[in-house]
Amino acid sequence: MKKYAKLVIAAIVALIFIGTFVFLWQKSRPKEVVYSELKAEQMDIRKTTIITGTIEPRNEVSVKPQISGIITELLKEPGQTVQAGDVIARVKVIPDMGQLSSSESRVRLAEINLRQVETDFQREQNLHEQKLVSDEEFEKSRQQLRQAREEKAAADDALQVVRDGVSRSNASASSTLIRSTISGVILDIPVKVGNSVINSNTFNDGTTIATVANMQDLIFRGNIDETEVGQLSIGMPMKIVIGAIQDLTFDAALEYISPKAIQSNGANQFEIKAAIRLASLKNKETGDPVQYAHSGSGSKTLRSGYSANAEIVLAEAQQVLCVPESTIEFSGDSTFVYVAKETGQGKVYERTYVETGLSDGLNIEVRKGISAGVMLRGPQIITDDNQNN
Repeated sequence: MKKYAKLVIAAIVALIFIGTFVFLWQKSRPKEVVYSELKAEQMDIRKTTIITGTIEPRNEVSVKPQISGIITELLKEPGQTVQAGDVIARVKVIPDMGQLSSSESRVRLAEINLRQVETDFQREQNLHEQKLVSDEEFEKSRQQLRQAREEKAAADDALQVVRDGVSRSNASASSTLIRSTISGVILDIPVKVGNSVINSNTFNDGTTIATVANMQDLIFRGNIDETEVGQLSIGMPMKIVIGAIQDLTFDAALEYISPKAIQSNGANQFEIKAAIRLASLKNKETGDPVQYAHSGSGSKTLRSGYSANAEIVLAEAQQVLCVPESTIEFSGDSTFVYVAKETGQGKVYERTYVETGLSDGLNIEVRKGISAGVMLRGPQIITDDNQNN
């Protein structure tokens, strides 16, 4: 029995040894490299770039008071539409004591002058009735009375304006009523009832009561790298996609390229602006027109400051011969492809020089070297055996 057991163990060891040898021999044999094949085809090709920026109204103004005072009433809220001249807020005047004292003094002087002129006119009128003064002298006296009364009225108005911010003669144009200077949408009202406000003068910019913008006239503002700015020209079309409503697109036209670069993250960039065509709003997938709102709370409402991406075509070519860029071999300034050919010994790939043109990052134009329909060697096909090797 012991003899048979030794023979069995020896046989098992021999089988393990032979199996290991065969496995290592098979692994050491070179494996055939298999490549994918891709076809050269006629197609349209475009080189595009994406510019990140924001949506802004072209015309945005800050409404400031004409007088200093305290906000007593706010009649509008952000998001509401206003017309030029609509009242946004009311201001209670805090009079300047120096101006108030001067205005009161002017009123007193005007009253004294008016009483004296009225007395003189009464005397002249009596004399004129007795034919003791000429008509010319009487008319002069009457003119002086009119002037004195006008001066008294002007002094009263000036006092009311200094004290109350409004006079009886110009109540409809009161400077205590803060009115919108343009038609549009109220973007912001940074003040509250009870806040003190000051008017704009040579010493300060004044308090902003509201920010109003025309949301029917929007622009895209962004920055483009200096390596691409040379390919831009005024009037080039753009596609705008807003981050908050990515299923919609706008058409736009480039209207401004900054002549001066700015530093951004260590790179030179140039500011651009593009006019957005609001009527071009459409669904990104179907291309159907979409109705939008420039105010309100709907999902299709356009808001100032939305982040957006602009796609602009830097160069394009229609119906040119193109190949996948993965089939191109770059060697110095030259480019080559490997054309698949059948021979008596099987398929081979012949290295062929080609002249390339426009690239969109996936496909590249071939201007010379091959024709449409040829099969080219693509990337190597990775199998389990290749990975193990």
